[in-house]
Amino acid sequence: MLNATWLETFRILCRTGSATRAARALNMTQPGVSQHLRKLEGQVGAELVLRQGKGFVPTEAGRALRDLAEARHDEERALRDRLRGDDPDRGGMAIACSGSFALMLGPRLIAHAAPRPDLSVTLEAAPQRSIVEGVLSGRFDLGVLHADPAHSRIEAQPIGQEELCLILPRDASIPGGIDDLQERGLVGHPDAAMLADLLLGPNFVDHPGGDRLRQRMHVNQIGQIPLPVAQGIGWTILPRSGIDGSSSRDRLAICPLPVPVHQPLWLIGLAGRQRPSRLAVAEGIIRDTAALLDQTVSRYSSTVSSSDSSDM
Repeated sequence: MLNATWLETFRILCRTGSATRAARALNMTQPGVSQHLRKLEGQVGAELVLRQGKGFVPTEAGRALRDLAEARHDEERALRDRLRGDDPDRGGMAIACSGSFALMLGPRLIAHAAPRPDLSVTLEAAPQRSIVEGVLSGRFDLGVLHADPAHSRIEAQPIGQEELCLILPRDASIPGGIDDLQERGLVGHPDAAMLADLLLGPNFVDHPGGDRLRQRMHVNQIGQIPLPVAQGIGWTILPRSGIDGSSSRDRLAICPLPVPVHQPLWLIGLAGRQRPSRLAVAEGIIRDTAALLDQTVSRYSSTVSSSDSSDM
């Protein structure tokens, strides 16, 4: 039998990606975490991680053991929940969505969890493919996608749509064409080119393609993307949740465009799984968040001066 304590240490190590963070999460020392890893490697007779600089990646054996550890963790959590009864204020919930949607969903989940000390909430911003894989593996209870995954083992429900927004500084004038945007420069991010093609393509006849837009800055963290725009640096394109959830939203303006573009929102979970009441509550919070985005109409600052948009 695998040592349950060593296996749990390895599970947390894989989740946190760092022996230091794993030690903190487990209330252990870093050498203690390393010792558990070595003992587990000795027990299974295989190397479990490959070190890369200050980090590591799991080996093939490590990935297999990590999946086993996650499966055991989920089974034990489900057993504890059944033994305690279906209490909506007790147990765990793991939710994954895009980074922009997480900006709006996060505060609502925090408000729900704060008065419920026996409720454990995990919210992870992840790529669409990782969300699907996480739901299939049981790592996530619920996920929010921009498309129906069309998978036989996944139950998917449309819950609304989210507007794509061309974001400018609050005092900026409406661009007359792509040249105006090119002069100002794009604040890029990992999805910027793809979103630019979705939004600018139908609205600007001279859109050169997302990969040919002049980039002024590049920001990788969703919460930081609007900040340079708010400071007057460039423009960007984000889903509305990335704006409404931003601390800089009062210094930003959403440019009105002739052809609005929306991304659908789909709530997914494992098909055939009877969801406990705490997940039914979580689903309600997710739906309410999506409804806010679906009902919101583009607002452009009244201080913005109009300009000729005939080229749009």
